[in-house]
Amino acid sequence: MPRTLGDLDWPVLTARLAIRPATEADAEATWRYRRLEAVGRWLTSAPADQQEYQRSFRDPARLAKTLLIQLRDAGTAGAAGLVIGDAMVAVEDGWAQSEVADRARGVQAEIGWALDPAHQGVGYATEAVGELLRICFDGLGLRRVTAGCFADNEPSWRLMERVGMRREEYSVADSLHRSGAWLDGMAYALLAEEWRARPGTSPAAEG
Repeated sequence: MPRTLGDLDWPVLTARLAIRPATEADAEATWRYRRLEAVGRWLTSAPADQQEYQRSFRDPARLAKTLLIQLRDAGTAGAAGLVIGDAMVAVEDGWAQSEVADRARGVQAEIGWALDPAHQGVGYATEAVGELLRICFDGLGLRRVTAGCFADNEPSWRLMERVGMRREEYSVADSLHRSGAWLDGMAYALLAEEWRARPGTSPAAEG
């Protein structure tokens, strides 16, 4: 049976970050940065107010695939501090012909992330997304990870390239933005064997 996020040991620690499953209590901390226009302009959904956001965040289906990104407190062995972002790991079935569909169940994941602008520019996002890939490939044993963004969201697709993801698709005017404009979209992916072949791929820090 495929592993789930609930089967893994948490928190997962990197050099500077602690990553763990989100809980209902994290709605307020994530609203602090997700309400900002600089973040919300690229997100799939931009709730009108905090109450609406809390209802959406606390939906069990959303919580099951949401991880919190926190700074590790200085001088501790792994205690987590300030919430600076969140991430999504949505395990999915791969496409397959009907005769082999059972072998494609739960073999891949789509990932996504949002980071507080106050903590951008120092490599936290790269560190966190690199660890998401390790969680997907080593922790969950998946074969493929995908991510997508608007082409205008240059920091996002440049991050995907920094962590080794391949651009697989550039779609012209295929994505309707809430501004009313049809924008270009981009899709990236990485296979487990590609990730393992990259230099410097190593397990997370010990907790």
